[in-house]
Amino acid sequence: MLIDTHAHLNFPAFKEDADEVIRRSLENDIWMINVGSNFPTSQKAVEIAQKYEKGVFAAIGLHPIDLDTGLVKIKIDEKEGAHFEKDFDYEGYKKLAQSEKVVAIGEIGLDYYWKPKTKKRLSLFKEKQKDLLIKELGLARELDLPVIFHCRMAHDDLIDILSENPEMKPAKAVAHGFVGTRDQLRKYLDFGFYIGFNGIIFKKIEGINFEENIENTPLEKILMETDCPYLTPPQFEEERNEPIAIKYVVQKIARIKNATFEKVAEITTKNAKELFQLKN
Repeated sequence: MLIDTHAHLNFPAFKEDADEVIRRSLENDIWMINVGSNFPTSQKAVEIAQKYEKGVFAAIGLHPIDLDTGLVKIKIDEKEGAHFEKDFDYEGYKKLAQSEKVVAIGEIGLDYYWKPKTKKRLSLFKEKQKDLLIKELGLARELDLPVIFHCRMAHDDLIDILSENPEMKPAKAVAHGFVGTRDQLRKYLDFGFYIGFNGIIFKKIEGINFEENIENTPLEKILMETDCPYLTPPQFEEERNEPIAIKYVVQKIARIKNATFEKVAEITTKNAKELFQLKN
């Protein structure tokens, strides 16, 4: 058994065949958590999860890129499922979370990939994202739900926020799709967080040593992800990623860890069930 702890079958890429993809995944003993990036995709994740008796769950949240800061304009076709929100609808997301299928708040965090060019606008842009993050962490705390952190080109800021505001730091969380340094990895592990690895580990990114990061992450702290429809492993025959391709991530981590596929599958599945309290 495997659990894809970060999928997006709630995104338009699966509009025509989400049920078929889910059925194929479940037949191969692969469970999944579909993760929201804004209100419509969070709502869709819940709707999908409620259709299945077991094996399909949801996370809800407002991704930092989906926050309309008024400072950065992103083409609607540059981000799958994009829907920009001017404010965080705390009560709306809280209502969504009443579904027993909601197992986390996420994906939330910081993302400095698209950013203003001037110093003043950049400062305001970052502050707006940080303010959103604090609100969403407050919701996670109120609901006693774990957090799925998205962080791109902003690890130091996220680590500083959590270190300087210990009341904001969730007791249970995962650094999703981790792309960072060994020191940043150590700090997340010191927080007690899990580390999510997905198909990005097959890429080469300047300054990032994925093998070293995997070697330095205890297996008991690793979660499996696809981030589908993105980050398709090179071995997968389709251009669009899907949960069934998670086996290639497991294979690579097993090789790096000098462990069997079965051991990695067993321990990471146990990790996911414990973090997200998955019952069926």
